[in-house]
Amino acid sequence: MAAPVKLLMLENFIDGKFLPCNSYIDSYDPSTGEVYCKVPNSGKEEIEAAVQAASRAFPGWSSRAPEERAQVLRRLADSLEQSLEELAQAESKDQGKTLTMARTVDIPRAVQNFRFFASSVLHHTTECTQMDQLGCLHYTVRTPVGIAGLISPWNLPLYLLTWKIAPAIAAGNTVIAKPSELTSVTAWMLCKLLDKAGVPPGVINIVFGTGPRAGEALVSHPEVPLISFTGSQPTAERITQLSAPHCKKLSLELGGKNPAIIFEDANLEECIPTTVRSSFANQGEICLCTSRIFVQKSIYSEFLKRFVEATRKWKVGVPSDPSACMGALISKAHLEKVRSYIKRAHAEGARILCGEGVDKLTLPPRNQEGYFMPPTVITDIKDESCCMKEEIFGPVTCVVSFENEEEVIRRANSVKYGLAATVWSRDVGRVHRVAKKLQSGLVWTNCWLIRELNLPFGGMKSSGIGREGAKDSHDFFTEIKTITVKH
Repeated sequence: MAAPVKLLMLENFIDGKFLPCNSYIDSYDPSTGEVYCKVPNSGKEEIEAAVQAASRAFPGWSSRAPEERAQVLRRLADSLEQSLEELAQAESKDQGKTLTMARTVDIPRAVQNFRFFASSVLHHTTECTQMDQLGCLHYTVRTPVGIAGLISPWNLPLYLLTWKIAPAIAAGNTVIAKPSELTSVTAWMLCKLLDKAGVPPGVINIVFGTGPRAGEALVSHPEVPLISFTGSQPTAERITQLSAPHCKKLSLELGGKNPAIIFEDANLEECIPTTVRSSFANQGEICLCTSRIFVQKSIYSEFLKRFVEATRKWKVGVPSDPSACMGALISKAHLEKVRSYIKRAHAEGARILCGEGVDKLTLPPRNQEGYFMPPTVITDIKDESCCMKEEIFGPVTCVVSFENEEEVIRRANSVKYGLAATVWSRDVGRVHRVAKKLQSGLVWTNCWLIRELNLPFGGMKSSGIGREGAKDSHDFFTEIKTITVKH
């Protein structure tokens, strides 16, 4: 008889100590469908303990000079970098993404987040103006807000958690972070590195659990004046409701239904492989992924043929396979949700050119119960279809044709989201014209996902409230004060 598998047991990290919880949630390995980890099912009691710890730590941490705080961030970045392989292995197993993606994108970006904000916090300036006729000098100062409540999603777990923690503590706040209960392991591993990096107890507290229990307790706590959230629109609506009585500062980075617009003069040699990647990277589980592809009619047939051929080469495999381009989706429930969209599109008369229901996956016996699906391309679909309107958040993209510039801008803007878009054209004038008219917070032209962290990141319409980036994050995690001195 085989020995029982020992499960990984996570603990909350509060006031510099790991603390057990009264109840736990099962966490699954997406590539096998098996439980491999137990995550604390925290609630009001644990959040209250974290609030008390963060409150005690705030006076000392906020009074440190920015350079002192930056040194701590740099040491934390170094510790993450030294643990890169261990963290990448854990991220891949916990989330289902390929090990290659975790090694080359997720963990390096987490390292970069701390280094970037350690530098940027030293270079902010404030305003000053004089009123000579009244003998007055006016100037502004920025001060940390207090305790920052940070809620991060499951698709890029450590990458997006550190994108919030780094600017929050660099500005002098203390934090209570709640990672997704589906992907908590690398956050727990981060906690093990804090003491060595010189992070004082209570400055970073991580409480694990679900949105309805831990998340709501954090968002509704009167002593947490600021909430930064990345996730779905329905959850953001709930956060807004709970925050309203306390007039909390909110940063909400939500979903997208991102268009790629491909004009007839596009360089298809670059456009096709990049658009395959923008559609299916990380199993399509990135808020910036392309899910609507508009192709000018004169090149539509050629593009579609070549795009489907390239998509079929986008290998789905076990996350540890170095040749795999795509791993497993996050959960069984999410896999079924994504599949349901494809079924609805088929029922509406759309054609499924490759992927789910068309191409079969070959997986090892141990991974047969994992949450895998092939990258799927849908065509002959109406703009009114749910697959063209709603965020699917999986390896599914729709390809449709358009006649002219005015038409495609109208259709691209016809959804409630406005996070990102890509435009493919050699015409520089057209690129600028179209980018300006698209209702998107980010527009890439002839590329995808090239990020400059100094510049604002965020969406329009139902894709969120606020922006993140060097200046924008600093502004969010601080309060501005105007001081007038009469002399």
